[in-house]
Amino acid sequence: MGSDEDDVEKRWHNPQMFRSAVGYVVAVVVVAGVALTFYAFDHSVLSAALVPTITFLGGVGAFIRTYQVWRAEGTWPIWQGAGWFLLALSLVCLAVPGAAMMS
Repeated sequence: MGSDEDDVEKRWHNPQMFRSAVGYVVAVVVVAGVALTFYAFDHSVLSAALVPTITFLGGVGAFIRTYQVWRAEGTWPIWQGAGWFLLALSLVCLAVPGAAMMS
């Protein structure tokens, strides 16, 4: 049975991996928040487009990390969750450049 059994077992508990994934998500959200602050001052579409771009690239980075952790036979679902969260957040953040184009 080997490693396939580990994937369906659902007993993934790795506090250190969880902290690193949460730290990564918080860092991406802070950088996107800085980009949002720039947009608040200059109101350009370019700075508005940075917000969803940063969260999207952060999600892709989390999925790359998911693959790396999976290859090392680590607790990869934590990083996959971080990736999906950031991709979903990037969809929500698409409202920022949408609002910038309307004004």
